[in-house]
Amino acid sequence: MAGSLKDFAELKALAQQLKGKGEERARQEAERAKAEAERVEREKQRVAEASIFRTTMKGVNKLPESNRYVPQLPKPVITPPAPPKRKLTASEQKDDDAAVLRESLSDLFGVEHYMEEEPSLNYLAPGVGSDVMKRLRKNYWPVQDELDLHGLRRDDARETLASFLHKAVQRNQRCVCVIHGRGFGSRGGEPVLKSMVHSWLVQTDGVIAFCQAQAAEGGEGALIVLLRAALRPER
Repeated sequence: MAGSLKDFAELKALAQQLKGKGEERARQEAERAKAEAERVEREKQRVAEASIFRTTMKGVNKLPESNRYVPQLPKPVITPPAPPKRKLTASEQKDDDAAVLRESLSDLFGVEHYMEEEPSLNYLAPGVGSDVMKRLRKNYWPVQDELDLHGLRRDDARETLASFLHKAVQRNQRCVCVIHGRGFGSRGGEPVLKSMVHSWLVQTDGVIAFCQAQAAEGGEGALIVLLRAALRPER
């Protein structure tokens, strides 16, 4: 009896196993049938679209080859970005400012229309009151520094003057003296450097006025130069 039950159980398990395999096979067959149906449908769609395209393009002819020259556009030039500039130190910045000032001074700059009366006597910057010139002539501001340009060539004199004035402005000096000489040692005895110094001073930022020095300070061979710090209130 026990043997019969065992055989029955094994038969039942085998039947279930066969049933499961049958179901799996049926599922796979159904998936294959579905995929085939989808493929057939896509092929029908492709054929239909090709037929529509041919119908649409019927009667359309290809354009003849053109011998027209079509120039090639130049390739864009890509400029690499400039390397970042190194930040200047305080000392380097001062030297750079002085160099810019020197390069900005022209020997051909006309100053006559800036002068009052005789050009060799005085200069007053636009917007500065005439009372400033009156006080400058009376030595209202004491001379705080002096520059002697005797014996210097034109380029050396321009560079020396630019550097001197730049430092004077940086130091907040109010009044300085520039000695240019009377020009007796120049070719023809003409005061060439004198007229150039006048022109350079007029072009210098920070110079608001100048006048001929008094006899004790150099007379016709020197100028008393007033800087912008002179207009600031005294403490």
